[in-house]
Amino acid sequence: MLRVRNSTLIAPSLMAANMLYLKDEVQAVEVAGADWLHLDIMDGHFVPNLTFGPDIISQLRPICSLPFDVHLMVEPVELCIDLYQKAGADHITIHIEATTDLRKNLNTIKKLGCRAGVSIKPETSVNQIKDFLNAVDQVLVMSVNPGFYGQAFIPSVLEKITVLKRIREEQGLSFDIVVDGGINVQNASSIIEAGADVLVAGSSVFKQPDYKKAINSLRG
Repeated sequence: MLRVRNSTLIAPSLMAANMLYLKDEVQAVEVAGADWLHLDIMDGHFVPNLTFGPDIISQLRPICSLPFDVHLMVEPVELCIDLYQKAGADHITIHIEATTDLRKNLNTIKKLGCRAGVSIKPETSVNQIKDFLNAVDQVLVMSVNPGFYGQAFIPSVLEKITVLKRIREEQGLSFDIVVDGGINVQNASSIIEAGADVLVAGSSVFKQPDYKKAINSLRG
């Protein structure tokens, strides 16, 4: 099935929000025109940082109608997939580097009724996920080293995005290419040109005075 998408989607990353006003922040980006809400889950093991867990997601779910795009940076990931689905995740993305049976876990995510995604770190080759692309709804390309927001975009990742786009076209696949890390108004257009369908934006939305203007600026 060929994919059809008329415009780039913007997924503000909650990790960059003001945690003292979490409800207000979530509702503000929805009103501002965000397409997804991106939720980074970090365990202090797979990545050197901690964020939040399913309880926060379950409390946010009733006050926001955006798709919850949950990015699990945890290991072993198998132990918590169902927890995040029950909490309200619409999409669940897992790292190939954090599982020994990627296909099984992707199938589990789909059986739970969520979109299934695979993510790769900047140093991980597209070749490592090539055999799984027919089983995913989205591929999340990390354009910074996972663990902290505010890092600079790694330009070499553009080639990965282009390769994924080419594979998708050649094989008639329909997965979304999601790019996460260091995205701003200066580099968004080149990332979109390379083939990105969804931009995950942290500081470039939540640290700006006008969320609507920031989101529209990223769309190009």
